[in-house]
Amino acid sequence: MRGAGGSSRSGAAVFCLVFLPFALGHYLSCLLRGVNAVLTAELLGAIALTPAQLGLLTSAFFLAFALVQLPVGMALDRYGPRTVQLWLLALAALGVWLFSRGHSFAGLMWARALMGAGLGGCFMAAVKAISCAIAPSRLPSVHGYLIAVGGLGAATATMPVKLALHYTDWRGVFLGLALAALAIGLLIRLLSPAMPAPAAAGNKVSVWSVYRNPGFRRTIALILLPHTVFFGVQGLWVGRWLADVGGLSDDSVAYLLYLGMAAVIFGAIGMGMLTEWAARRSIAPMQVAGAGIVLFVAVQVAMACNVLPSLPLLSVLFTLLGTVTGLEYAIVAQSMPASLTGRAATCLNLLIFTGAFLVQAGFGLILGCWPLNSLQQYPPQAYQVAFGVLAALQLPGLAMFFIHRYRRAGPSGKMAACTAAMINSKEDYETRSLWTSRQGKTGPDR
Repeated sequence: MRGAGGSSRSGAAVFCLVFLPFALGHYLSCLLRGVNAVLTAELLGAIALTPAQLGLLTSAFFLAFALVQLPVGMALDRYGPRTVQLWLLALAALGVWLFSRGHSFAGLMWARALMGAGLGGCFMAAVKAISCAIAPSRLPSVHGYLIAVGGLGAATATMPVKLALHYTDWRGVFLGLALAALAIGLLIRLLSPAMPAPAAAGNKVSVWSVYRNPGFRRTIALILLPHTVFFGVQGLWVGRWLADVGGLSDDSVAYLLYLGMAAVIFGAIGMGMLTEWAARRSIAPMQVAGAGIVLFVAVQVAMACNVLPSLPLLSVLFTLLGTVTGLEYAIVAQSMPASLTGRAATCLNLLIFTGAFLVQAGFGLILGCWPLNSLQQYPPQAYQVAFGVLAALQLPGLAMFFIHRYRRAGPSGKMAACTAAMINSKEDYETRSLWTSRQGKTGPDR
């Protein structure tokens, strides 16, 4: 494998010096992104919060994460991943420590925002560092491993955090995570080699060119809203839904959230394998995404129905099928010119995390329209409306996708359908070949 600066490094050296330190940053980012779902009861017990405040508190992470995407992307281009990640993890450690010391809604929200800002570059920094250290042909599989590490981080935010509460309180948990952020930053500083900063990746004009690109707009029309629903709901409200509607204990909720995060790991790997299998049969990734999102929305409709025996199964299926939205990054990369690939992923992150903020906060606002019962729970009707609204908002994107496919295939039967399939196959082959040739230059940001 080629190392930073063009030197050759063994696979073990690349794993220990590059992949592991930066992957740990992504692991911590995914852990802190969803940890409030398990700590909801402890937070409500320590500080009086309304549902709207709880939603805003948790979603502040997503808003800050979204706002730093473009500045962090430009900083990575200019200074390289090691330097940028060191400073960002220091900022994240400060935010986590302030959260552990917070005693008011405002203090906790600002601390949560600092966390999001500090962890906003973890995935992008990891991708850029790995791209400098390994051969281009290995990038897709290694990126899959990186996503799996993030799934492990999300899984750690469930049952392991719940177990930690047997030995400390929620403030102690966050204090330990602050120390972990500092330790990971130190690990990157001591182990990771200096890497050449990538060439400048475009200016403001190129960023606006991303949003004007027809392929980018078609992709986000179908996948963006389901992606934000997946991030926003799984990060907070699934656990509360299981407790309020299903009447499950905190331990049972933590176990199901743990299973859901394990489903992220298997779902991401399985979705990659399914997409490769489909490509060999001339089925484009957008078609795979469309079919997956139909199932994902169907699960949300079932969740809105509140059928009690199936709640645990639906919570895991929600996470498993939600991994189909991760195809958005690959589809956007394949549909963009080579000069805009990195900017496209950064712009996509901006939209996804802004949307996740709105979903989390909006879900809480809907629940707040109903009064709490004596057990501080919201009625099933509140969740029915909230999930129903989310499912309804995703239907126009699905309708436009299938209408567009019908118009391309035409009403003339099999001949038109076969012609469209041949065109799709040709376009997929060309864009896939173009994407492969780009990988030698830079990896996609996230």
